Amino acid sequence: MIFSTRIRSLAAVVVLGLTVAGCGYNTIPTDEEQAKAKWADVQNNYQRRADLIPNLVATVQGYAKQEKDVLTAVVEARAKATQVKIDVSQLTDPDKLKQFQDAQNQLTGALGRLLAVSENYPDLKSNQNFLALQSQLEGTENRITVARRDYIEAVRVYNTDLKTFPGILWAATIFRSNKPMAEFTASDDASKPPTVKF
Repeated sequence: MIFSTRIRSLAAVVVLGLTVAGCGYNTIPTDEEQAKAKWADVQNNYQRRADLIPNLVATVQGYAKQEKDVLTAVVEARAKATQVKIDVSQLTDPDKLKQFQDAQNQLTGALGRLLAVSENYPDLKSNQNFLALQSQLEGTENRITVARRDYIEAVRVYNTDLKTFPGILWAATIFRSNKPMAEFTASDDASKPPTVKF
């Protein structure tokens, strides 16, 4: 009798576990953690870029002494970009994400001007240190693009689960405190074609 009661209890626990696992209960926390992990990757790549900039600026300074305004702009933009931080608890605040994104966009623009300045210095363009740093920065920009794309997709999946069945049931009951996460949006200048000068 006791043995059959234990078997029934164990069977009930197994059935309940399978039911909960199959009904989408774990989907919201899993997707939330995935989006947070993707955000950490975005921050990691922005930090990698920020770490490379002092070396690039120092290399260019050796050749382009009269280009102080551009170098100063890069250093200032880097300082602003590293000061604006977002932790995972702020990913539901679109204003905080926009503030972070604006600081990073200013740095991207300053780096573009710095790399354009290098065209005026043939010795700099052939310097191995500069070429290596430029290649690292280009690779980092590509990594940032991929990390942002992955974050956007993870947020889309998470936000969709909060609004669709069966996630909407869990979001309205157990995960009531979970809010949709903010996505990256294109900057206002992104829709304008770049100006190419020869």
